[in-house]
Amino acid sequence: MNIETLRKDMVAAMKAKDKPRKEAISSLVSAVKKVAIDEGCRDDIPEEMVDRAILKELKSVKEQIDTCPDSRADLKAEYQFRYDVIAEYAPKLLSADEVKTILQEKFADVLATKNKGQIMKNVMGELKGKADGKVINQVVAELCQ
Repeated sequence: MNIETLRKDMVAAMKAKDKPRKEAISSLVSAVKKVAIDEGCRDDIPEEMVDRAILKELKSVKEQIDTCPDSRADLKAEYQFRYDVIAEYAPKLLSADEVKTILQEKFADVLATKNKGQIMKNVMGELKGKADGKVINQVVAELCQ
């Protein structure tokens, strides 16, 4: 995903007078810009950085949904809408089976050590942003048994 696509979709939502969608996309654009400024590349923002910011936003909105009390159905619906909009832009993450395949192919030598910490250290550099950390952790734990 690139920042220009997000901006175009935000403008389209403004023109359609779809305020909730515009606000959700706007929060994504802001998050991406913040990450870019923090990492010192304001102008030419790489797609990997955009994807990372989107995944982080997705995770935080999911957390809002999970912690929202059931008595606040209106707020929960608003968070769910934001989650759905952000999920449209999020990169597709690898499944547990795909992660397992990659680990067995590329990291067979490290897996042989059965040292979970060492495996995670080597694997996270390769799979960060491509798969959920919890999924990676579960697969590594399963393979270390």
